[in-house]
Amino acid sequence: MRRFLSPKTHPFPFLLHLEWLLLAIVIVTEVASVGVYDLPRSPVLSLVCLAIFTVMGLWLPFSKPGRIVYTGVELALILLVSFPGGITLFALLYIVLVIRNCVLFSYQEDPSRLSFWITGIAFGLCVFTQLHRFRRFSLPNGIAERVSYLWLSAPLLVGLVILFLHLLVGAMLAERKSREKLAATNVQLREYALKIEQLAIVQERNRIAREIHDSLGHSLIVFNLHLEAAMRLMSSDPEEAKDLLMEAKQVSATALQEVRQSVSALRTDPLQGRSLTTVIQLLIDDFQRSTGIVPLCKIQINQPLSGTIQLAVYRIVQEALTNICKYAEATQVSIHLGTSLDLKLMIQDNGKGFDIHQNITGFGLRGMEERTLSQLGKFKVISTPGNGCQITACFPLLAANELSIDNIQLADF
Repeated sequence: MRRFLSPKTHPFPFLLHLEWLLLAIVIVTEVASVGVYDLPRSPVLSLVCLAIFTVMGLWLPFSKPGRIVYTGVELALILLVSFPGGITLFALLYIVLVIRNCVLFSYQEDPSRLSFWITGIAFGLCVFTQLHRFRRFSLPNGIAERVSYLWLSAPLLVGLVILFLHLLVGAMLAERKSREKLAATNVQLREYALKIEQLAIVQERNRIAREIHDSLGHSLIVFNLHLEAAMRLMSSDPEEAKDLLMEAKQVSATALQEVRQSVSALRTDPLQGRSLTTVIQLLIDDFQRSTGIVPLCKIQINQPLSGTIQLAVYRIVQEALTNICKYAEATQVSIHLGTSLDLKLMIQDNGKGFDIHQNITGFGLRGMEERTLSQLGKFKVISTPGNGCQITACFPLLAANELSIDNIQLADF
């Protein structure tokens, strides 16, 4: 397999143009110097080899053995035009060889070592050819010294040019590979960005589901319980039933407001600048009016809490009390919230309990666990049928305080 090269497909078009320019100079000089220099010459052999050498520059082999053979053929052609052919500007052919060599071996696993070896061989053959030709001339002593100085300094100049070109092309190829890797990395980053965006959408959907379940769902349950209590008291205690209906109306208005806020901002702030103790007490008051149960509440908070932790604690207490109202059939409820090294919340009831291995489909327990884990906390539920339920959530305050603003916003999802 070979690859055709043109100024459009060559890695560096100006290098291909430089090759053509150097080869054109060599060919024109060879044609113009026929019969001028007293050297054994074979113009036909030189022109044929130069034509083959020029055409070879338009293809590059893919395989490593093919490239080695390709370079060997090029060296053989240069030796043919240098010795039997007697070409004059053979040094320019070695420069072309070095340029091709750098491009040719740039895609190998270890191109530097092989390229330097070929460049060294090319320089050695160039020096050897120049010395061989210098021995053929016999000049007077005064002129011979000057000519020998110029003649022998030419390979040194060619060597410097070859070394410069080798390093230059190597640096350009390395920079090209870096750009290709950067482009590939940018493609991967775009793919990762799309994945992160999709993940953020999923997280936002989960957050909205929790918010609807925790806020609107709780309000509707309280509304329903108030209506049921009002219906029971309608004949025996009309005034109490009226109060319950008024509270149910207030709850429905609050639920409607929460729906409007969710639609407009997809986020509600149940705390609204109030302390965590105050909003938990409001939940307990609603729970007491709906069920007639007076929860035992003990709150000891000795240090400030972040807004996300307060929201998580509020939602967990709200969801736990809602579940007790709906399912537990409890007569005693206790809530303990305190800080030491961590913030620990425990909610316990003496209801009918449940099998935690079978209750895995609802949003309630899963939402509480997700809120706890979002704050790097630990969540635990202990319950068995007939033995009530105990919910424990532990929040590491140190880790939470060290979270950045971005992490806090993501955690609230």
